[in-house]
Amino acid sequence: MGAAAPVPRMENLHLIVGLGNPGAEYTKTRHNAGFLLVEKLASSWKADWKNERKFGARIAKSEQDGRRVLLCQPQTFMNLSGEAVGALKNFYQLPLNRLLVVVDDADLPLGEIRLRAGGSSGGHHGLESIEQHLATRGFARLRIGIGRAAGAREITDYVLSRFDADEAALMEKVLVRAAGQAECWLDDGIEKAMNRFNGNVEPSKS
Repeated sequence: MGAAAPVPRMENLHLIVGLGNPGAEYTKTRHNAGFLLVEKLASSWKADWKNERKFGARIAKSEQDGRRVLLCQPQTFMNLSGEAVGALKNFYQLPLNRLLVVVDDADLPLGEIRLRAGGSSGGHHGLESIEQHLATRGFARLRIGIGRAAGAREITDYVLSRFDADEAALMEKVLVRAAGQAECWLDDGIEKAMNRFNGNVEPSKS
């Protein structure tokens, strides 16, 4: 079956991609922070998820202040995330400055978020796949810190684990702030979104 024909470029279309792994066993794990963020946005915007097989992704569509926004969860597993992102970018002829990718980052402590206009993958396989399929690093990425076990170099088991109760409470605050940052990116551009939101979210005092 041939690839779907691209549609005319939509000047007001934005794409926010949250990275993660599909399947119940990965739900709400640290590595799925990107999934959690786009789910937060979809809930806030009352946008419904649909499986779009031609893109290998779950898609939720919304309109925010006259802008069409696609929320995306690639269903290809993390290491092949670029397949879905590349297919969506090509189909909608999406300019790179209208793409935001949300990822977990074990090199940032839990509670910190960091938006950048581009940069290296930092060893994140999802970002590596997207960079490969888009042939560029020049797209915005919002990193959500998940921390790592002290001194650990091998982190596979850690990133695929779930948050404990205290971490989950902090993560909920992080997701609220990160959702605000994504909305600021849509409304006011990346510079203001970085300046207003990058930094640490403090845990609630017990």
